[in-house]
Amino acid sequence: MQEFLGAYYLWIKAVHVIAVISWMAAMLYLPRLFVYHASAVPGSELSETLKIMERRLLKFICNPAMIAAWIFGLLMLYANPEILQGQGWMHAKLLFVVLLSGVHGVLAKNTRLFAQDKNAKSAKYFRILNEIPTVLMIGIVVFVIARPF
Repeated sequence: MQEFLGAYYLWIKAVHVIAVISWMAAMLYLPRLFVYHASAVPGSELSETLKIMERRLLKFICNPAMIAAWIFGLLMLYANPEILQGQGWMHAKLLFVVLLSGVHGVLAKNTRLFAQDKNAKSAKYFRILNEIPTVLMIGIVVFVIARPF
């Protein structure tokens, strides 16, 4: 299996990067929709439109992209297990990816709450939440490119 993965490693990496880009696009856009939705009157045309947009973004882009990013990332680790030994940058990156996955869960929960007209958070809360994926992404990129430790 590792021989097969090694032969296709660059293809696996390319799909991983594509998945990460797609995941991040959705992770940055979804809380922005929540900012607008928090200010919309429940049951209004705007609220109902945002529900559809949020559900589709989560279901058709965000969730599949996260799953693909994890699968192809783990395949790369399986093909190249020595990258985990003595590589502090990789451990830090993985920690940030786990945190990003947690934020993904928070966004999924908020999508469900908005769908049920049960949101209790303010637009300001979602503006702040919108920055968390950006900060995590910056950390991940710095860890992977600069490998500071």
